Amino acid sequence: VAEAIDDGYKRLLKPAIETEFSTLSKEKADDEAIRVFAENLRQLLLGAPLGQKRVMGVDPGFRTGCKVVCLDAQGNLLHHEAIFPHPPINKHTESAVAVLKMIQKYQIEAISIGNGTASRETNDFIKDVLAGRYNINAKNNAETPTPQVFTVSEDGASVYSASKIARDEFPDEDVTVRGAVSIGRRLMDPLAELVKIDPKSIGVGQYQHDVDQTKLKHSLDQTVESCVNLVGVNLNTASQHLLMYVSGLGPTLAKNIVDFRKGNGAFTSRAQLKKVPRLGPSAYQQCAGFLRIPGAKNPL
Repeated sequence: VAEAIDDGYKRLLKPAIETEFSTLSKEKADDEAIRVFAENLRQLLLGAPLGQKRVMGVDPGFRTGCKVVCLDAQGNLLHHEAIFPHPPINKHTESAVAVLKMIQKYQIEAISIGNGTASRETNDFIKDVLAGRYNINAKNNAETPTPQVFTVSEDGASVYSASKIARDEFPDEDVTVRGAVSIGRRLMDPLAELVKIDPKSIGVGQYQHDVDQTKLKHSLDQTVESCVNLVGVNLNTASQHLLMYVSGLGPTLAKNIVDFRKGNGAFTSRAQLKKVPRLGPSAYQQCAGFLRIPGAKNPL
């Protein structure tokens, strides 16, 4: 009997207890990692937006140059070009002239620089240009507005630039241009831009490939949804992708709202949502509270 007990413990009971304990510990660790990930994502999504300003987005680089885009206050692409202020090409003066011309022509109010390779050097270069350290035509400098310079995280910009959403938005542009546009828009409204990227690609958590993928996806989707609904969405400027996360709306209804907006112009009241195809009373009841119309007839 003693031998049987000994054998039963060693062969059956001990491994079973160990397995159970390690599974519970792994689950606990997973939950904590997912919680930290979700919290980091929330803070990133709820970063303070600069608002509707004319922005220059710069995707810095050495050998391939800096990709520069100019966006209007709504985030539409007006102009793009590449400048080469760094080694090995070192076209300092030409780059400075190009930057000043763009700032003047598009009345740029803020400059958003990605934090990747050559970020510090590009930041120094732009600040030198704005401070007038490059001796270029004084008249130019006098009329040029002085925009503020910001550095933003470019995590996930390359993922966005190769995604279907980016291809739909800019079918004729190169991936480098799309990435620079994303960097510019992140400054204007981080939430609206970052919801287009798979949360795992934004780089805000560790061990993301080791934890339970279903739980992680559910938690991150919930976080994005709660952030979007916490802040609310401007019904007249929100993209289809942002509208998808609003309570009561899904991909189909979000597309219908965007199509309706294109065909009939801006919404002037929430009641107009009832005219959107397939948006019934229950969906309207769920989503209306999270949709804002600034400057509408009804102040509420």
